[in-house]
Amino acid sequence: MNLSNISKSIIFDHDGGIDDLIALLLLHASPDINLLGVTITPADCYADDACLSTLKLNKLCDRPDIPVSIGDVYGPNPFPPEWRAQPKICHSLPPMLRTTENTEAVSPLPAHEWMLQTLRNSANKVTFVMTGPATNLAQAIHDEPSIVDNIDTVIWMGGAIDVRGNVAMHDHDGSAEWNAYWHPWATSVLVNSGVNLVLVPLDATNSLPVDRAFLTELAAIQQPATELAGQFWAATVTAIPAYEFTYFMWDVLAASVLWLPAQSMTFETDYLSVKLVTPSAGRIYRCDGVEKGSSVTWLKQVDAATVRTYIMQSLSTIKFT
Repeated sequence: MNLSNISKSIIFDHDGGIDDLIALLLLHASPDINLLGVTITPADCYADDACLSTLKLNKLCDRPDIPVSIGDVYGPNPFPPEWRAQPKICHSLPPMLRTTENTEAVSPLPAHEWMLQTLRNSANKVTFVMTGPATNLAQAIHDEPSIVDNIDTVIWMGGAIDVRGNVAMHDHDGSAEWNAYWHPWATSVLVNSGVNLVLVPLDATNSLPVDRAFLTELAAIQQPATELAGQFWAATVTAIPAYEFTYFMWDVLAASVLWLPAQSMTFETDYLSVKLVTPSAGRIYRCDGVEKGSSVTWLKQVDAATVRTYIMQSLSTIKFT
C-alpha cells in the first residue's frame, strides 16, 4: 500500500499516554505536515494532564498556537486509574517544567464539535492520525455522517487481528485491544463509517518493544528531543500492570507510517467487524461468509529496525525553543 499521496493536513487525536506524547513529537518532526490541531480523548489519561503536556510540547516545538480540544464523551470501559495517572510524570520533567504553555490555544468546543467545525472549513481533505480510542471522531461522524467526504484517511492505532489482544479484565476473553475496548460503539462506528481506514493493530506493534537496547541507542544521540523521549519512555520500565511489563511503540508506529519506506511495511485488506458486548467487546475480527463487514486495510507487519531508525533520526532533528 502506498501512503505517500495521503493528505498531510492532519488532525492528531490522542489520549495522553506516554507513547501518545512521543507520537506528537514525531508529528512535529515530520516533513511537509500541516498540523491543524490536536484533540484529546479522556481515556488512558486524565484530560487536564494530557492537555498540559500537549500544550508544553507544542510550545517546545515552536508551535504554541496549534489548537487543542478536549473530548467530553466517555467510553463504558475505563482504563485503570493508575494507568491514567502515570503520564502525569511527563509534564513534571525539567524541560517541561521550564516551558510555559499557551492556554489560549485550548478551544472551548468539545473535541467532536471542533473536528466538525475544522472539517467543514478545511480547503483540503483531512487525514486523522489517532492513537487513542475512536470516540471523538466517531461522535463527529454520528452527528454529521456526510463529514466523511471531507476526510482523506484515518490512521488508527487500534485492534488485534491475528494476535491476542491486551485487555485483561475479569469479564473479557482477552481478544480485544484497549483502544477498541474502551468504547466498542465508537470502534464500530469508525469501522463501518466508509472512511479510508488504515488500522495499526497489535499485530504490527508487537515487534517494537521499548527495551533497554533501544533506550541505550536513543540515549547515545544526546539531542534535546531524544533526551526527553528517553525520559518519557524510562517511566515505562516499571510500568503497570506489573514490574517489567513490556511497553511497546504502539502509538509511535501509527505516527510514523506515513513516512516509512513502503517496502518496510506489509498491509492486508479484509472485511472486518466489531464485537459490541462481553466477553469479546471491542474485538475487531474478520467476517465469515455470512457477515459482510466493512473493507479495512491493516498493517500486518513492519521492519522493526527501519522503524527504530526512523524514530531516532526524526527525534534528533527537533530543535526545541
